[in-house]
Amino acid sequence: MGKQVAVLTDSTASLPEAMLKELNIYTVAYYIHRGQEVLRDLVTIQRDEFIQWLMAARFLPTTASPGPGDYVEAYESLAREGHDEIVSIHMTSRGSGAYQAATVAQSMLMEQRPELRVEVIDTRNVSLCQGWMVIEAARAALAGLKLDEVAARVRNMIPITHMIQTADTLKYLYMGGRIGRAKHLVGSLLNIKPLIGMEDGEITALGIARSRGQAYQAMADKVTEVIGRGKARIAYVHAGAAQEVDRLKRIVEARVEVVESLVAELSPALAVHTGPGTAGLCFYPGG
Repeated sequence: MGKQVAVLTDSTASLPEAMLKELNIYTVAYYIHRGQEVLRDLVTIQRDEFIQWLMAARFLPTTASPGPGDYVEAYESLAREGHDEIVSIHMTSRGSGAYQAATVAQSMLMEQRPELRVEVIDTRNVSLCQGWMVIEAARAALAGLKLDEVAARVRNMIPITHMIQTADTLKYLYMGGRIGRAKHLVGSLLNIKPLIGMEDGEITALGIARSRGQAYQAMADKVTEVIGRGKARIAYVHAGAAQEVDRLKRIVEARVEVVESLVAELSPALAVHTGPGTAGLCFYPGG
């Protein structure tokens, strides 16, 4: 009899360190190529240092998902610790190669370690939407649920977990090639705050606001529309904008019953694409 189901995700889930420890969540780091430097997300580069650099950067780094070898190594490590069931949870396959790389690793291990079961999941989401699914998977694993039940819990969350964020500019998403269906907003006036979401795994435009205050009210409208009189679990997400998410939190929580919330800063590999100053939320209905 192996240990409980191991829960593995990527650094881009952007979960606070304390939560990773508390819930026994394992992570695999993304790569950031900054000129000649190769950095590992949240391993050799941390949030504060990276945001400070990004604010004054004259060029944009590129990011790369972990490769199959990185996942094989992680799965092998978990197997050595006594886990024979692993759920591997990744950001949308439309925005990154992590899901494909993990799937290749899973196939390689099926031959080498037939006793090891790895379930690889494409969340069709990013950031703390992916993060919430990882949290729920980890809680289910700690409660003793088996792999199929843990995976089902994650898959049930995919259609009901929503992201909304805003930034002062879409320059970073555009330059990084991650703009998706929101391309038409790029040329908007400088004083317009774009609202960005995700639909079926792709970045999409949710509208525009004339100020951050208006953008946050629009986010609160969206949460209210989805949650109604129910209860929500919300992660407030930012890139070097802690005061902004505090403001957003106050606006949202004046209107919606929030039973669990957390504030999380995007990992450097995501901050590359959103840019500094990004603020938003990831939420789902949950009592």
